[in-house]
Amino acid sequence: MRAGLFGLVAAVVTAAAPVSAAMSVVATTTDMAALAVAVGGELVTVESIVPAASDPEAFEPRPGDLEKVRRAVLLVRVGLGYDHWLDALINRIGDKRLMRGGEAYLDASAGVPLLEIRGQSAVSEGGHAHGVANPHYWLDPDNAMIVTAGIAEALIRASPGERDRIIANRERFVADLQTRRQRWSKALAPFAGTKLIAYHNSWPYFARRFRLDVVDFIEPRPGVAPSPAHLARLISEGRNLQVRAILHEPHEPEDASRFLAAKLGVPFVQLAISVDGLPGTEGYFALFERNVATLANALRTPGGRTQ
Repeated sequence: MRAGLFGLVAAVVTAAAPVSAAMSVVATTTDMAALAVAVGGELVTVESIVPAASDPEAFEPRPGDLEKVRRAVLLVRVGLGYDHWLDALINRIGDKRLMRGGEAYLDASAGVPLLEIRGQSAVSEGGHAHGVANPHYWLDPDNAMIVTAGIAEALIRASPGERDRIIANRERFVADLQTRRQRWSKALAPFAGTKLIAYHNSWPYFARRFRLDVVDFIEPRPGVAPSPAHLARLISEGRNLQVRAILHEPHEPEDASRFLAAKLGVPFVQLAISVDGLPGTEGYFALFERNVATLANALRTPGGRTQ
């Protein structure tokens, strides 16, 4: 994992306050970690379990992750089956405060308006976990307001004397987020209704927020590589629907996405689904700054240079 946001934050926090004064927050992903940093500020040290630019759905915990979770004052997960592997770690530790309903446990999906609700428990398909709804909710910036409210409540519960500082941190984050979201929406407004094909089903929340239309996926099922017949169908569909770009996540194999982009004569657009997933995404705001600018630039010139 390259040194990004969280290495820097840890160094700053260590210099600013004694280790004993900081609450240890462990998040399953870099996205949840970034939001915890925004709310906790100097009051927390934050670690993520899944390395940057990795696939959390196919992640396998390492030996050191057990101790990392064990010492957490607050454990923040994505939920919805995305980080299903965390349950085994929690059960091995056996600490009730880290279990569902415990004082140190936070499922950040609580309260988020979910998309693609399935009404079933998490199941595994081809190495990917799929729970009761699509889990990529952090890619709608409005959902960050809900997630940070949950983190703030949990941190206040752990350290009631720091209530005012925690609330002030979150309020600053939300104010900045709202200003930036207006700019992001304006940048993508000319492309409302634009039809796209994505490699993996990562984008429903992003697409809904910015009024885009992801019409199909290169994976026939999550974690399953496309067959020649599936790619042929996508080529036909893409031409009929006038698809404007192919969206691709950095941890997925590129060949099929680049092939489809070439056949349709549209840009191959690599977007980060998580903080620190690509250069220039070292923070929650930076994730959207890069993704919005990259997509807007690609759509501005149909069939132009790939990203």
